[in-house]
Amino acid sequence: MATGSSKISGVESRTAADRRYPLRMPAAPTPAIAALVKARVPHTLHPYHHDPSTTAFGDEVVTALGWDPDRVFKTLVASVDGALTVGIVPVAAQLDMKALAAAAGGKKAQLAKVADAERSSGYVAGGISPLGQRKALPTVVDSSAERFATIMVSAGKRGLQVELAPTSLIALCHAKVAAIATF
Repeated sequence: MATGSSKISGVESRTAADRRYPLRMPAAPTPAIAALVKARVPHTLHPYHHDPSTTAFGDEVVTALGWDPDRVFKTLVASVDGALTVGIVPVAAQLDMKALAAAAGGKKAQLAKVADAERSSGYVAGGISPLGQRKALPTVVDSSAERFATIMVSAGKRGLQVELAPTSLIALCHAKVAAIATF
């Protein structure tokens, strides 16, 4: 996996006049990637062709990249007792609403409206990343993630996934870990 830092080649060839102005790194393609780079978290990006007509985003990732659906995780925004909460579960599983509510310290959970999830996260459905969200939400990662050295989540846009250690994801999202998936 690549590290989260980047090098700029050709720095030594800058002239004295050029040195007055600091070099700027190109903007990261998404806030999720920017968060990973800023935190210096090792990660690998996995682009794939996204078919605009598909709505089964997780299945599309698994098929396009050939990964085990237990290692590819989807980011779902739910409402727990009226408060938006993120649940991260494998593509091969469903989000257990009762388990999510309990893990988040609530009583009842239901999937949030797509518009609410997009507005809160700053991402579009099918590309919602748990990283770099516009508004940090309480987050719960399914405990099955801990079985793997690396997992994959959305990098913040359709057609781009990021592979990272589950411990890094948990730390960056300040997430709880609980059994919230139903296989």
